[in-house]
Amino acid sequence: MLNLVDSLVDRITMYRLVLYYLAALLAGAFLLGMFRVIAIDPTALAFSAVVVTFFAWASNTLFARIFGAVPNIESGYITALILVLILDPPTATNLAGVGVVVFAAVWAMASKYVLAARRRHIFNPAALGLALPGLLLAEPASWWISTVTPLLPVMLIGGFLLVRKLRRFDLVLAFAAANLIATFIGSAPSEIPGELRLTLLESPFFFFAFVMLTEPLTAPQHKIWRLAYGALVGVLMSPNFHVGSYYFAPEVALLAGNLVTFAVSPQGRVILTLERIERAATEAYDFVFRPDRRLAFAAGQYLEWTLPLRRPDTRGNRRYFTIASAPTEESVRLGVKFSAEGSAFKRELAELRPGDTIVASQLAGSFTLPADRERKLAFIAGGIGITPFRSMLVELLDRDEPRPIVVLYGIRRSGEIAYRDVLDAAENRLGIPTYYTVAEPDAAEEGMSVGFVSEAMIRRHVPDFAERTFYVSGPQPMVSAVRHILRGLGVPFWRIKIDFFPGLA
Repeated sequence: MLNLVDSLVDRITMYRLVLYYLAALLAGAFLLGMFRVIAIDPTALAFSAVVVTFFAWASNTLFARIFGAVPNIESGYITALILVLILDPPTATNLAGVGVVVFAAVWAMASKYVLAARRRHIFNPAALGLALPGLLLAEPASWWISTVTPLLPVMLIGGFLLVRKLRRFDLVLAFAAANLIATFIGSAPSEIPGELRLTLLESPFFFFAFVMLTEPLTAPQHKIWRLAYGALVGVLMSPNFHVGSYYFAPEVALLAGNLVTFAVSPQGRVILTLERIERAATEAYDFVFRPDRRLAFAAGQYLEWTLPLRRPDTRGNRRYFTIASAPTEESVRLGVKFSAEGSAFKRELAELRPGDTIVASQLAGSFTLPADRERKLAFIAGGIGITPFRSMLVELLDRDEPRPIVVLYGIRRSGEIAYRDVLDAAENRLGIPTYYTVAEPDAAEEGMSVGFVSEAMIRRHVPDFAERTFYVSGPQPMVSAVRHILRGLGVPFWRIKIDFFPGLA
């Protein structure tokens, strides 16, 4: 079942999935209001959606030009829809209400540029847009979408897909546990069922956890800090927590958590200038960039890359790619495989020339080498999924650091082998062998296996598989198949690490 879910969500970018989720909730609320199932005026809701979206788009575009930034149009629409689903929708004749939603939309967009450090916004834009009307205009957010019970199935199913896409179940569970524990403290056992119903059905619990809390740019990427962040926000948001007479609104609780994220996640945006393009393999190229400052990262991590697309498609102007270079290298290397049906992002990436720039941010990922140098590892790569392993192996080569590693590499044909020079050097200098398997029988070289990475191949080249930790990187179908094989061999799930990033190339 999870493989089916993954195949569904991996066909769409994170931003587009959130956008569809919010649009489905908005459409559902509009229909329920039209048939008078809920007390929402559908005309006011439609008017609010148009006004908020327009002012969010206009202010986002204006601030991006003023600050010389590349705007993410989808991100602006997402923020607008969040505001529409939380703020009371005003009628066209309610000028005060219209002023509140416009104020929220403009400030939400402004926060990404004005309240920023190291080219990165500090606060969740929607949360700030919601908080300011309550703090300055005495117009607190109602979070009305959270009380629309008929839409709860849509909220839960869509929320599950979103959290699965982001792989942030740990964050949501930490928030949920902390919030519920803090809510139930001091309650009599007989009161807990009623409080649980109020929390789950009449508070922003689910919408907040799925949409607001998981926003990746303002949530910590390291797992320990992510758990602490979720627990902190959960406690602050509980109805029993207060500072003096002040009780935290959900959006204010999130803003407080954002400050923690900023304190523990020092990386901001980096401007990368293209130096050269190298052919890595058939249909695969390396873009080698010069960063405007030293980028501190661990081998195997990824970045979100942003391009100002001239001809955008439905997949937006941002992508997540693993860093192919090693921390020991001065340049930043991006390995990309191209195809005829590639996205607008890849088409315009292919048109970059030396001197052109690209923006990268949101450094993240736990697909990194363990601190224990003696731990036995097995790298299994498919196609351009070899990029994180290049980063790791180059770092080991530069440090002259042998490790007990075996590499299995699956490709369609031998011409698609990327970074063969690095793989050969790792074998010759560090004793780290690479075993290849080629899907097309006529395209294999002598000594290469034919077919896909299989149980037989793993048993043959990794006979001590029961002692090793496996790192798997490649296309989602290949990753799922290898994980299934490893579990069938009895390898426990905690010794199978998957190269995951929440995007679509």
